[in-house]
Amino acid sequence: MIALAQRNSIDLKWDSADALRAAYKFSDLQSFLDLYFEGCRVLVSKRDFYDVTVAYLRRAVRDGVVRAELFLGPQSFTDRGVPMASILEGILEAIGDAQRDLGISAGLMVSAHRHRSQAQAMQLLDQIMPWADRILAIGMGGAEVGNPPSKFEGFFRECRRRGFRTTIHAGEEGPASYVREAIQILQVDRIDHGNACLSDPALTKEIADRRIALTVCPLSNVRLKVVPQLHAHPLRTMLNANLLVTVNSDDPPYFGGYVSENLIECQKALALSKEEIVGLVRNGFEAAFITTEKRRQYLSAVDEIASV
Repeated sequence: MIALAQRNSIDLKWDSADALRAAYKFSDLQSFLDLYFEGCRVLVSKRDFYDVTVAYLRRAVRDGVVRAELFLGPQSFTDRGVPMASILEGILEAIGDAQRDLGISAGLMVSAHRHRSQAQAMQLLDQIMPWADRILAIGMGGAEVGNPPSKFEGFFRECRRRGFRTTIHAGEEGPASYVREAIQILQVDRIDHGNACLSDPALTKEIADRRIALTVCPLSNVRLKVVPQLHAHPLRTMLNANLLVTVNSDDPPYFGGYVSENLIECQKALALSKEEIVGLVRNGFEAAFITTEKRRQYLSAVDEIASV
């Protein structure tokens, strides 16, 4: 963030990396978003988006990641006059170069902001259409409370009509009813987070029966006070309920853990067995927006490693 601010002659509130890291103390989702949006100011050019994407993918490779599905919310940048072409071309070029140079497969999911209007989401959808064949899915993030999924029924219907896979943050800070709206009204393919579904047994059973994936982010949940500590995380309860639950990093620099740290810390805190860890990794590939053949290849590789 500091290097990009200097590159683009942008003044930040912090004068050192240590001072900035000290601000990574969040009381809730909104307190994180305030810092996140401040950080977005430093991304201005195609080169910036390229560099930050390559930096993430290089770090993910160090964790042994072979498939990454990344979120970006362009509205954070287009509002400030950054051209959509600079954003998407920078990220998509980085994804292509990383596959060639680092051997990691990645896909870009475009995220709309739920605190904005449905009309603004529709405008975003129109803006990204020149790159539609290179966009993996459409999602939605941001502050949940007061912004139920049903607010965007028309937007998600149009996303499906245009052939996009869909997902939405639901049940992180919002109630189980938000998760229900996401699957029954929006008809999304995947739920991001989804923790709150456990308070509704019928909903939990429906999600399990339909094999709708939940992209759970344990260390993020702790840092944002969704759960008081990792020992209290519902990940094991989700597994016991036969949910297709996956473990994800969720803005890893902010929340203190990339994907390996999330798996390692969950194993320690929840006493997960080797079989359960392998199951979580397999779930990630089951839930991924990839071809059936790619899924088979990845799962075979996991099983081969697990058998050693």
